[in-house]
Amino acid sequence: MTTPRDLLIISMDVPSERPVEQGDLSLALAGAELADLLAAGAAGLDGDHIVPLPRRDTGDRLLDQAAASLRERTPHESVEDWLWRRGEGLAAAYHDALDAQGQLTGRRRRWLPVRGDREAPAGAPARREAAERWASGDPVIAGLAAAVGIEAEPGAPLTAPDDDALVTVLATVNDAVTELEAVRQRRRIENAAFDNIWRAP
Repeated sequence: MTTPRDLLIISMDVPSERPVEQGDLSLALAGAELADLLAAGAAGLDGDHIVPLPRRDTGDRLLDQAAASLRERTPHESVEDWLWRRGEGLAAAYHDALDAQGQLTGRRRRWLPVRGDREAPAGAPARREAAERWASGDPVIAGLAAAVGIEAEPGAPLTAPDDDALVTVLATVNDAVTELEAVRQRRRIENAAFDNIWRAP
């Protein structure tokens, strides 16, 4: 399994104080992809810019698509720009990929409708692997999950990865999710103001 697939499963299995927003999850999944590409040697960081390296197939269709979409010409894309570009619709893409593999049958989805009432096998490998990684306190998966509002122990400090590039990715994911929430807040305020105009006598 890959970090994005583990993160998607964790987002549906681990309780959180608020429902996970699909946009937040998409940004975090793009960050998870980048973390895996860095770990696989398919990309590197020059400051906060992504430098593609000679590609190797990862064995995962979506992760290979991510590697193929890295911009090879200079100036290289920043991590922030990558999250917004690659993240568009990514939560739905990963959901559909896991659903096609039969990993999501009958599972509760917080931002997608449940299809059918059958229960997922308790020993489904993907689900088990994601749970084990979550329980291990892996700093990358823990940091990405915290960015979308999922924490093993609310308020507990996170352990930073021992790789500066991964620290950069996690920090940028957090900033992007915060920015997206600010956009939502502005829209809510604007919509409320517009409604008040129409309701005024």
